[in-house]
Amino acid sequence: MTRIPRGAAQFKWRRQRQQKARRWPSLNLVALMDVFTILVFFFLVHSADGGSEAANQLVVLPESVAGQEPRQTLVVMITADAILLQGEAVASVGQAGGSAGNIEALTAALQVHSETGVSADAVREITIMGDRSVTFAVLNRVMRTCKLAGYDSISLAVIQRIPESG
Repeated sequence: MTRIPRGAAQFKWRRQRQQKARRWPSLNLVALMDVFTILVFFFLVHSADGGSEAANQLVVLPESVAGQEPRQTLVVMITADAILLQGEAVASVGQAGGSAGNIEALTAALQVHSETGVSADAVREITIMGDRSVTFAVLNRVMRTCKLAGYDSISLAVIQRIPESG
């Protein structure tokens, strides 16, 4: 007869407990789905802030407390060294800073855009995005050029900030 060592029952119990501990832990998918749902809603809400023009890194816009959302119009951007119409360079800031006349290259580009299917009776709108470092003389000359090209409604793009109370 084989002799069972003393305490063998304890070893058997310990072996069973270790086998139970080796089972794979279960993952609570409900909580994980809740977290992902919250993340999806967060990204959806914050991706549609409407700041598509302000997201451009070429121009640092000034701040304002304007309450209106911008409309989709023709955009003239004035960076530190170039004037762009719908993202395409048309003139340099050095050309715009000189005399008091209009900017011929910008006038020609605006006329090309104005001939694309807009009736003569319609009010043409344009938005000017000027960098903070642009002088008023350059901004004024661009505005004058837009006015002479037939764009009667000129808007200036700014970053909206919350008015301070007090």
